[in-house]
Amino acid sequence: MSSRLWIALLAVLVLPGCNNTLNPFCGSARPVPVIGSLSPSNVTFAQIEQGTASLTVNGSNFVASSEIVINGRTLAANVLNSQQLKITLTSSVISGPGAVNISVMTPSGNSSDLGCSSGGKSSVLVLTVN
Repeated sequence: MSSRLWIALLAVLVLPGCNNTLNPFCGSARPVPVIGSLSPSNVTFAQIEQGTASLTVNGSNFVASSEIVINGRTLAANVLNSQQLKITLTSSVISGPGAVNISVMTPSGNSSDLGCSSGGKSSVLVLTVN
């Protein structure tokens, strides 16, 4: 293989920001989570205080390392499947009634070492706490 071809191949495979579809080592990259809906979309603060309020986040691209972010605080979630995450809401995370920002974060892992984009943060949905 000529040195120019080898350098071009190396640039495609290793340089940061390369397209995952062109990099065969990106097959294990974690997808960016997509958030579609919350179930329920509103809860009472009394339910949260009693520890009976659970939240299911529906979407796609959830993996074992995906976490729920509540008002900027990252929390471990129960990953039901690639389309659902579940968490019990507590007063240590939600301190009172109001709008609560919910998103999903998937850590990148080590695929960035290979020039692959991996993981990321979903858009935000609002949970209403009455």
